[in-house]
Amino acid sequence: MILRGGIDGAGAVGDGELFAALRELLEERRPRSLLIIPPDYTRLHSGAGKITAMIVDILGGSCAIDVMPALGTHRPMTDGECRAFFLGRVEPRDLIVHRWREDTVRIGTVPAEFVREVSEGLVDTPIDVEVNRRIVGGGYDLIVSIGQVVPHEVAGMANYSKNIFVGCGGPSMIGASHMLGAFYGIERIMGRDLSPVRRVFDYAEEHFLKDVPLMYILTVATASADGTAIHGIYAGRKRELFEAAVADSRGHNLINTGKRLRKAVVYLDPSEFRSTWLGNKAVYRTRMAMADGGELVILAPGVECFGEDPEIDALIRKYGYCGREKVISLVRENADLAVSLSAAAHLIHGSPDGRFRVTYCPGLLGREEVEDAGYSYMPYAEAAALYPPDVLTDGFNTVGGEEVYYISNPALGLWTAE
Repeated sequence: MILRGGIDGAGAVGDGELFAALRELLEERRPRSLLIIPPDYTRLHSGAGKITAMIVDILGGSCAIDVMPALGTHRPMTDGECRAFFLGRVEPRDLIVHRWREDTVRIGTVPAEFVREVSEGLVDTPIDVEVNRRIVGGGYDLIVSIGQVVPHEVAGMANYSKNIFVGCGGPSMIGASHMLGAFYGIERIMGRDLSPVRRVFDYAEEHFLKDVPLMYILTVATASADGTAIHGIYAGRKRELFEAAVADSRGHNLINTGKRLRKAVVYLDPSEFRSTWLGNKAVYRTRMAMADGGELVILAPGVECFGEDPEIDALIRKYGYCGREKVISLVRENADLAVSLSAAAHLIHGSPDGRFRVTYCPGLLGREEVEDAGYSYMPYAEAAALYPPDVLTDGFNTVGGEEVYYISNPALGLWTAE
């Protein structure tokens, strides 16, 4: 099923037509037991919460429904986040929490020779494929994975089977896929489909999930004055649907600034971004637009820690965002980082590699913490007075005679100067 909004997909899909399309899609399958895998609150603008709520309304009286957010390494939703995300149609106590270190089983291995081929020889180790045991052993008639296709720093484009292998994955796949992408090069991956990481996911989907009753519902969305505008829905199992969603997302979520940015200011909504693990979308979604020697100012009133996970938080504090080559050498020399490759990859992704300066302006981290992690520091109140997020508009602004490029949410795009 493909459902697009307006003429040539330029508009938004209305709630009424979305509900009708979902009802038709699900009534064809008539499941008696259903597992829904939406993203977590950090993907608030995906539209997945609304879609989950609609599915519950459509099937709730005739089907046993479980909801397990694809948390990956993220923290579980709070009660308030759950009610807001699912529009009150899913109770917090009913959410199944995916625990990435405890709840997974190995279902196969992507061979070393395949990894070597897709990475152009940069990585030559096998990758164990782990997923939450409910996916392969839960006995569900249907599993529906929901999420937004949008540029992504690890996979190139988010969602489709990534929601299963990373969002519901275990340490081996999460760590290995992140490091594979980091070794290959973030700027060679973001905004593209056939990255080495995506090809590993495709191999695993084809070889190890073919007997799982899985259906994907993929959205293409942008922020709007009313919250979220869903421009396209792509539902089914075939990869061609993902490819169509990728093409649609590239039209909506890739932003060409027209020139390199000397000064960019990115705002991190405190309801979405409480760690640099998430907030560093500000770094890697803008890096292809930043000028050498430029400055990226990150307004982060809600950022209170580095990692979503306590062990990863400790590693980020220990090693800092010290650049690609340094991190690669640290992985070789330090066992704690070598067994936490997702943390190592994150340190690479979050570093400007000396090309531009990152000034973090967190509301809940101190100067010493931020500078020890490798960034410049400015108190949030001071930065917000210089660059008021309630005054600036997305795109180019003039502030005190200086040209500033403002981004209100880095999760919804990829900025380039191509």
